[in-house]
Amino acid sequence: MAQLYDVIIIGGGIMGCSTAFQLAQRGVKVALLEKSTIGAGPTGKSSAIIRQHYSNELTARMAYYSLHVFQNFEEIVGGECGFTPCGFLMLVAEADKAGLAANIAMQQQIGIETSLVSSAEIKTLMPGLKADNLSAAYEPKSGYADPYLTVTSYAQAARRLGATIHQETRVTGIRMAGGKVQGVDTDKGSFDAPVVLNCTGAWGAQVAKMADVDAPIDACRVQVSMFRRPAGEEAGHPVVANFEHAIYFRPETGGLTLVGLIDPKEADAIVNPDHFSENVSDAFVLESGERLVSSYPAMAWSQSVGGYASLYAITPDWHPIIDELPAGSGLYLCSGFSGHGFKLGPAVGKMLADLVMGVAEPEFDAGLFRNGRFAANQPVRGQYEYSIVG
Repeated sequence: MAQLYDVIIIGGGIMGCSTAFQLAQRGVKVALLEKSTIGAGPTGKSSAIIRQHYSNELTARMAYYSLHVFQNFEEIVGGECGFTPCGFLMLVAEADKAGLAANIAMQQQIGIETSLVSSAEIKTLMPGLKADNLSAAYEPKSGYADPYLTVTSYAQAARRLGATIHQETRVTGIRMAGGKVQGVDTDKGSFDAPVVLNCTGAWGAQVAKMADVDAPIDACRVQVSMFRRPAGEEAGHPVVANFEHAIYFRPETGGLTLVGLIDPKEADAIVNPDHFSENVSDAFVLESGERLVSSYPAMAWSQSVGGYASLYAITPDWHPIIDELPAGSGLYLCSGFSGHGFKLGPAVGKMLADLVMGVAEPEFDAGLFRNGRFAANQPVRGQYEYSIVG
């Protein structure tokens, strides 16, 4: 006999768990189904950078709201998230200076603490950073979190509020009848609900296909390298995103610096999310190291300590799809965050819960992320070529 719920959530990453928390808070009977364990997928391997720099008011407001949650996580959610407010520096070349200034003005109107900083001020914030002829925004309250702690704390909070979490439970089918979702089948039995949320990230298109829904989401392999800071550079530093060298890096425990790329070419590395190499390549370590040294010269004396590979779920405009597909079916897709979703997780949970509950005036309207924007040629656009900061 199938188990009956109000809402079934597929996927135990940050989006699924934060949404389960939001719905359970409202008294909704929720089941979350995760094919592995909570946080075992890309969420647990996220660089977990918490920044508020976006080009669109909606995404900036979502990041602002989410920062407040990370800052007050124990009070709002419960448990730990490992938030470290080390500050965030956004560096751009002359061609992007006007866009940077426009973004800062918009963000300040929202209430985000951010400002344009000079090269001299950058040297004070991070003396070892090479930033000549670059413009920068600085957010003193931003930083990074512990992704695994965050998602498991969300799951535990949802469970305390009454949500049921089924780990090691793989969804094998989505049942539809008369254009309405009826529930899902799994390798552990059947679950019935009039609402099903597909929060499966890099598996989003695969799961959507179970209901004959085509979703423009690719699972793409991305890599992260880590370097031990040399003598004289042991102290931590701000999170840095440097568009000139298409790189981001942040401090990590143990005197390490974690490094990834800001490169549209990452969308070309399409893989099967169930079968891909999770090891960092020597070529990536070399390339990311060279870019790191170009931005942070003292790291020429750093020591490589390896890295890993994970997955992004990338859409054509690098922004998510949060929509009911098909319309009126009770089946919702929340996927395609393209590597910048973790920081928005608290706000997305609220957005999706409001959407499912039919809240008339939601704090965050999901319309910007409707699936139909692609067919209508209305992608989410930002101030920069690389729209992860859109």
